[in-house]
Amino acid sequence: MKRVTGIGGVFFKSDDPEKLYQWYEKHLGLKRQPDGAVSFDWRHSEEGQKPGRTVWALFPKDTEYFQPSRSSFMVNYRVDALNALLTALREEGVEIDDHREEYEYGVVSQFAVAALYERRTCIFNGFRRS
Repeated sequence: MKRVTGIGGVFFKSDDPEKLYQWYEKHLGLKRQPDGAVSFDWRHSEEGQKPGRTVWALFPKDTEYFQPSRSSFMVNYRVDALNALLTALREEGVEIDDHREEYEYGVVSQFAVAALYERRTCIFNGFRRS
């Protein structure tokens, strides 16, 4: 089973997300979408017509979105077979958060990367955006 197939998103906490977004837009040309995040759209290498998206977003420093982690960032990895990977990770002793979130682009689940200072990592399956 292929585990990680790419990066779905990178998320950071910031003392002043708006100011930081403005800096990245001015100096690096990163423009936010209507949903408030930066989107990098691309095509799959194996399936040239299948769209993909990597999200880059900033959150307020006091956001609860990353909980129970205290980390200042979170990485969302793309996977092909979410349930199979979660089963394998559990068997390997990885702490899995049973909470799942479903979006138009796929299903998101979290697991703890205990060896990396209690960071939380998201993985998601699928991309249903047309």
